[in-house]
Amino acid sequence: MAAEEPIPEDLEIADELIAERRSEAPGETPEDMTPWQRPITAVIDTMNYRAGQIIALMMVPLIAVVVWEVFSRNSFIILQNAGFEEFARNLGLGPTLQAYDLSRMIAGVLWMAGAGYGLMRGVHIRADFLYRNWSDKTQATMDAVAYLMFFIPSMIFFTVVATQFWWTSFAGSNVSIGDWWEAIGVTANSGDTPVGLWAAFKASLGAGEKLALDSAWQPILWPARIAMPIGGALLLLQGLPEIFRAFHKMGKDQERKFIIFLPVYLVGLLWLTLAIFMPDLVPGGAGFTDMMSARPELSKPTIGLIMLGAMLFVIFIGFPISFTLIFLGFVFGIWGANFKLTTLLMTLNTNSTMLNDQLMAVPLFVLMGIVMESAGLMERLFLSIQLIMSRVRGALFIAVLIVSTIFAAATGIVGASVTMLGIMAGATMSRAGYDVRLAAGTITAGGTLGILIPPSIMLIVMGPVLEVSTLDLFRAAFVPGAILATLYLLYTLGRCWLNPNLGPILSEEDQPETSKFYGAEVALICLGILTVCRVFGLGLSGAFGTVIPFGGLFVLLIVLAITYQAYRKLPVLRLVLPFAVLFHFYLIFANMGADGSMSIMSIILAAFIALLAFLGRSIYSRGANEDFYFASLWDEFFAGLMPPTILISFALGSILLGFATPAEAAAMGAFGAILLSIGYGKFSFAGFFDSLIKALEITVLIMFLVAASNFFGAEFSALGTPQLMTQLLLGMDLSPYLMLLLVMALIFLLGWPLEWVPIVLIVVPILLPVVHALDLHGLSRYDMMVWFGILVAVNLQTAWLSPPVALSAYFLKGVVPNWDLKDIYIGMMQFMLVQLTGLILLLVFPQLVLWLPRVMGGG
Repeated sequence: MAAEEPIPEDLEIADELIAERRSEAPGETPEDMTPWQRPITAVIDTMNYRAGQIIALMMVPLIAVVVWEVFSRNSFIILQNAGFEEFARNLGLGPTLQAYDLSRMIAGVLWMAGAGYGLMRGVHIRADFLYRNWSDKTQATMDAVAYLMFFIPSMIFFTVVATQFWWTSFAGSNVSIGDWWEAIGVTANSGDTPVGLWAAFKASLGAGEKLALDSAWQPILWPARIAMPIGGALLLLQGLPEIFRAFHKMGKDQERKFIIFLPVYLVGLLWLTLAIFMPDLVPGGAGFTDMMSARPELSKPTIGLIMLGAMLFVIFIGFPISFTLIFLGFVFGIWGANFKLTTLLMTLNTNSTMLNDQLMAVPLFVLMGIVMESAGLMERLFLSIQLIMSRVRGALFIAVLIVSTIFAAATGIVGASVTMLGIMAGATMSRAGYDVRLAAGTITAGGTLGILIPPSIMLIVMGPVLEVSTLDLFRAAFVPGAILATLYLLYTLGRCWLNPNLGPILSEEDQPETSKFYGAEVALICLGILTVCRVFGLGLSGAFGTVIPFGGLFVLLIVLAITYQAYRKLPVLRLVLPFAVLFHFYLIFANMGADGSMSIMSIILAAFIALLAFLGRSIYSRGANEDFYFASLWDEFFAGLMPPTILISFALGSILLGFATPAEAAAMGAFGAILLSIGYGKFSFAGFFDSLIKALEITVLIMFLVAASNFFGAEFSALGTPQLMTQLLLGMDLSPYLMLLLVMALIFLLGWPLEWVPIVLIVVPILLPVVHALDLHGLSRYDMMVWFGILVAVNLQTAWLSPPVALSAYFLKGVVPNWDLKDIYIGMMQFMLVQLTGLILLLVFPQLVLWLPRVMGGG
């Protein structure tokens, strides 16, 4: 029976992060579910679904606020430098006071209020490598127990504490809810004139707590902080349908046992909640408080070790990680420290995650990748590169690696890259007689570049964890990403050179029609692209801005117009070719040292330009008048390559050159992706809304886990356990290099069963004190953290290629079902060795990581 052909539109591009994505429609319930549970499930599901739809729309004003800020600020600077400052002010241009605070508050509300929707859609991450092998009954039983034991209590605790935190920012720390109700006249008062509800609300708009620490605008905080109790309440409500679904899945007999137990559970839960928050109101409350603070003969670090063991146990049985962290952080925080400190850490860490300006880039870059993927740009690019390289042995390997590198910069999501590459290249490679193992290895290895190549979502999340700039992590990732992509390319082409049967030249019917001067075509296209890129770089650096406002843009448009005419008309091409060559040589010699020396890169570039000029000289021959033309495949190539490449280059270039923050570049990238989608005729409001929903799901998944892990990590550190573990590890009398290898080995092994999110947010913070204590290569602490961050990224990328839990293999198998899983594994392991070679290079030569941050950062 033939395998069913996968439909790209039906595939979710973030499924490597999601172990339990729900397929049924919101509010849809099984007909044989217990009758009284069905309406409750349907109503709560629908409520969270509608809430998620509304919240997803908040990305539109988020993009608008940031895009206007970037445009207004940079336009003002350009006009000011050109002497038109007064004109710019009259136009209303210039930095805005509100954009920074407003954008990060919107981003925080986005994921916090959308957390209930995320649970309804089943997108909270769990480590399911054990869970998925259990029977349905066992899975359901474990889910029900975990939701009742961990989720419901943790969400009650979170909602109560978040409500108290919000109330403090709304009415003040010394005003109780009862006093406030009395003051507005809702309840009997002591004789004072009631102010009324609307008047009290208006007063809170001016008198609430303000964001003053890092804000020039100093807005009131309670409108954003209200997302915390709302998000907690929606999550708490969504827990009921999850429990009911588990009851249905386990079968009626097992369900009856839980139903009988429910009254006792509810009474116990009520008592526990009151004993924690209002111990004087319930019998035994004071005794419970004393018991929780007793810690019989256990030191705080020991309690932290128990906390760590409990976390690993619950995570490995498959319960969603973020809820596990909240519950354990709360319980062990009260036990090991005290109630007040625990609630303070919970609220402050959630609030700081909501207002983190670096993490604001997460939803925007995710949306940028999803919109670009839905526009079908990558398929178009792959087809064009395949045709261009059709006369080269291993052409499809080259096409896969080029597209995967560009797509990695567009999405930063491994599952998206592997899935789309498998759909685009799998069948073509099989039909062309390519070796299945090498083909599978190329696709999966190319797909993993999304972890490393900026704008990597993992690097954005890792920046605050390592306490380094996301900008420096982006800069540091470029050279390693280029090294790995080059190693992949050299390995595949080397294998094809040694054994031509691994990647044969495409058949003549698969090769496109070209002119007799195809070599000159390729050389001139390369020279044209390089020329446009050099002009674009000069424009970004401000080389033309001193002449006229927006001079760089005008010069770029002129060069693009001339390049297009040269592409279409041979006489124009013959005229401008010498000028293009002289332009490049001028730039090369202008950068010579005072003693006339040239860098190795300049020498290589000069030789490359000379080679292109030599190959392109044939356009001046007599035969070129009739036989030279640019084949139609180049039209498809430019339509597929240039728009996404320019968009990505502009977004990343603005970050690397310091013109925009990562969040600002992400907003511009998302806006540009929308414009590209419109330009390619792929845009529709329904499709864009679907992209917003997908971006919200991934954002909730990542950001809620960031907040939960920050709270857990703060409690873990407060118990002193990281210091104890650091002392134990450093006491092993290992050299700093062996200690770093031990840390890398641990992260590599954990990369098999766990995704990068829990490793970066939970494991890395635990190991950081050990890394801080190491003295390696004489690096400063900051450089050490940047280097370590890239090592972790490459390490986790390697784990993606490591059987038996390598999810990349399953993604590829799903879209190319005729490839044997064993062959996919063998192909992946080849590239895992290539990847380890790259990791060793970065370990031995940290300069490969730190060179670009030092050059571009002025260090």
